[in-house]
Amino acid sequence: MAIADITRPTTSAPASASGDLPSISGPGMDALIEWVGEIAALTKPDRIHWVSGSRAENEALLREQVEQGKLIKLNPEWRPGSYLARSHPSDVARTEARTFIASEREEDAGPTNNWVAPSEIRATITPLFDGSMRGRTMYVVPFSMGAVGGPLSHIGVQVTDSAYAVTSIGIMTRVGTDVLREIANGAAWVKTVHSVGAPLAPGEEDVAWPCNDEKYIVHFPDTLEVWSYGSGYGGNAILAKKCFALRIASVIGRGEGWMAEHMLLIRVISPQGKAYHIAAAFPSACGKTNLAMLRPTIPGWRVETLGDDIAWLRPGEDGRLWAINPEAGFFGVAPGTGESTNVTAVETLWGNTIFTNVALRPDGDVWWEGLTDEPPAELIDWEGNPWTPASGRPAAHPNSRFTVRADQCPQIADDWDAPEGVPIDAILFGGRRATNVPLVVEATDWAHGVFLGSTISSERTAAAEGTVGELRRDPFAMLPFCGYNMADYFGHWIKMGQKLRFDRAPRIFQVNWFRKGTDGRFLWPGFGDNSRVIEWIVRRVDGEVPAIDSPIGRLPRIEDLNLDGIEVPAEDLEELFAVDPQSWLHEADLTEEFFGVFDGRIPAPLNAELAALRYRLKSS
Repeated sequence: MAIADITRPTTSAPASASGDLPSISGPGMDALIEWVGEIAALTKPDRIHWVSGSRAENEALLREQVEQGKLIKLNPEWRPGSYLARSHPSDVARTEARTFIASEREEDAGPTNNWVAPSEIRATITPLFDGSMRGRTMYVVPFSMGAVGGPLSHIGVQVTDSAYAVTSIGIMTRVGTDVLREIANGAAWVKTVHSVGAPLAPGEEDVAWPCNDEKYIVHFPDTLEVWSYGSGYGGNAILAKKCFALRIASVIGRGEGWMAEHMLLIRVISPQGKAYHIAAAFPSACGKTNLAMLRPTIPGWRVETLGDDIAWLRPGEDGRLWAINPEAGFFGVAPGTGESTNVTAVETLWGNTIFTNVALRPDGDVWWEGLTDEPPAELIDWEGNPWTPASGRPAAHPNSRFTVRADQCPQIADDWDAPEGVPIDAILFGGRRATNVPLVVEATDWAHGVFLGSTISSERTAAAEGTVGELRRDPFAMLPFCGYNMADYFGHWIKMGQKLRFDRAPRIFQVNWFRKGTDGRFLWPGFGDNSRVIEWIVRRVDGEVPAIDSPIGRLPRIEDLNLDGIEVPAEDLEELFAVDPQSWLHEADLTEEFFGVFDGRIPAPLNAELAALRYRLKSS
């Protein structure tokens, strides 16, 4: 079945908003059809297709993209059902500088977001969208974040002129007529509009990767809308991901009393079969995906994956914090993902995967830096040029991606998409710190844990000299993704703790797999051995082991860490947990400087935590 068979034929008249809409009726559908008609009148597509989410439809979309030269079908012997996309070199990553929060009041966006007045940005982008889909199909994609109809789920609709976006959204979310039924029955939904900004004149031949040099990704938190123009790549085009699931959802969560977080979710199972649920927030390049798919090196322990990137957390009636992974797939960075670093991820990519900007092997499979220890003798690089190890450039783009359904992961939990979610026992925060931050530290209470999350950072430089280097702040790993003033976001975290029973709230920890010695060596082996830190954390949750009070929080006794089977010198262990008061006092000064950016809006409990930290450091 070709795409022409599943869309309205091209006519000289404006495309009908009803198109090939299934026969679903209700007040909610009337409002949706009216909105689709308004977007079509503005963008002027040749045809409209309502996406059903069926397998036949998806295969037709993929086949059409191959015929148009937009996708390369990979060798089914090596990678069945998989495809390679090559983007334009100017369209390879999130465009943070062109990402805006268009709240009515600038102070609601806060100093860490790019703010623009809604009236101003609408006056700017409306002319860009005028006729932007001419010559193309406008796809209407109803999607659910979380199980359709689930108590923690939310719904969105994306209109887009990119078939690549449609097939990606089909992997990353739950798409189809079941979502339309929810809308027809009155479910609220978020409006998301996307155009690559490359209209086609009659008879004009399309390009492999249409995009526009002018790019905008605009969030309207007051009206719960996202408008994205000019980019076909990743989170700029898959608006269900960071745009909805974090920026807009964080605003919804603030109003409804829950949290949208940049967190992985895992279930840790002890040798005795007891399960613990952990959520963890790490900035990029800090081991998030590796932890989400952890294979413990401690005999008898297992980890099941629940989610690798986003978690929605809501206080339950039982006084616990419950979480779902609202996504249905993984959109991961390919380089650095290999047999030696994350064998689970590699096994997940056996087929049915869309790769973007990786290299192509002569046998029709794909490759990227880190997939194997030795590169192939020859490749076609991500830009379509011949490549050999002597070329002196990466074969895959550093931000090249894979998009694959979560249920292909060999470690995925059987109930990973349970509508009610799972109760969280522990929350981890972590950054990439060569100095100062110990391997693991436990917060003394919820407010102290929020303080730890608010101070998460990574060092820009190696800082092998043992001094605190320049810090790249990323509190809660949410700095690029919070849809409102981050100081108010900190306050929302404080309020969420007040809704939990003190004896059932998750314990909060800060971890740091990346501390280095004065000689520049990593002091901790990391990867699968991080399970040894997780084991200590769950033993703390169960109250099985004591902890050592320090000025910055509670530290493990060395004898309580399970180090069987690994060699970590005693001096390295001592340095992993060393707390130097002078260095930490300097860090406190940097935290005060960061808090000062928010013009007095930092919640009082966090300022109190900073003052208490200084007091303890000076008294130690």
